[in-house]
Amino acid sequence: MAFSLRKTSPGGFVGLDIDGEFLAAVEMSDGKLVRAVSAELPAGVMVGGEVKDPGALTAALKSLFKAHMLPKRVRLGVSSQQIAVRQIELPVIEDQKERDAAVRFLAGDAIPMPLEDAVLDYQIVGTVAGDDGANKMQIVVVAARRSMIEEIVAAVRDAGLKPEGIDLDAFALVRTLTNGNGPVDDSPARVHCHLGGVTNLAVASGSTCTFTRPLTSDWSSDGDLSVPLADEIRLSIDYYMAQPAARRVSEVVLSGPGARSDELLEGLGKHLGLPVSAARPLGIIDVAPLPADEDPYRHTIATGLALGAAA
Repeated sequence: MAFSLRKTSPGGFVGLDIDGEFLAAVEMSDGKLVRAVSAELPAGVMVGGEVKDPGALTAALKSLFKAHMLPKRVRLGVSSQQIAVRQIELPVIEDQKERDAAVRFLAGDAIPMPLEDAVLDYQIVGTVAGDDGANKMQIVVVAARRSMIEEIVAAVRDAGLKPEGIDLDAFALVRTLTNGNGPVDDSPARVHCHLGGVTNLAVASGSTCTFTRPLTSDWSSDGDLSVPLADEIRLSIDYYMAQPAARRVSEVVLSGPGARSDELLEGLGKHLGLPVSAARPLGIIDVAPLPADEDPYRHTIATGLALGAAA
């Protein structure tokens, strides 16, 4: 199937987060939470956002969806070192075919993988005046290695599910936690760091995510994680600041199961010299429909995927 960051047809969708440690599925209706369920994923099935045991993943998906009688149509999230996100600028091009060709041409230089081995999509995130006074489009380009996407989609389809859209985990994360609030004038950027099976970082101005990368720090390991995680966050901010139209970073917001650690919050704030806080797991969405035994911090990304399907 095509890699698509655009909206899918509304109705009967589940946002499906295939985390390295668990599966999380969220169903939304009219912006409200209908159901949110999760299940443990055996170790080694997913590593670094990539499928290592497709049979075990298919079995886990079948079990989860059968046990809770969930809709079969799903919007998937992906996060992996085999995904590249870059921001480019182009003159305003109204014709979509011409714009698609121009984006692909520039992506050949900006994306660090052969485009024939990748699936590509993009979003226009704004416009800016060029040096000549003419408007330019600011575009976020996403490329994912085709083999990685195909392996995930195959495992999902073998479970009897119908993947009808694929989104970046980072985009879903920002969508949940910002409630669609776009950047205002020259408002600063915010770093979102999701501590799940994959430690995922996104930089966003309001609800517009312009930079993302998975991190290597394992939040569940023993010892003080604040130093290595702070180093990776600081390096990511440096990468982000080298992009066109980058904004000053004002704060860091943690999410995911690892965001509960007060010690980590304090340590990161100390090492980064920035305010660090833990997000409400589902943003402004009421968590009351969650079963008592469900951890809301597992459902941040799946919620954003469900919101993206309904947008």
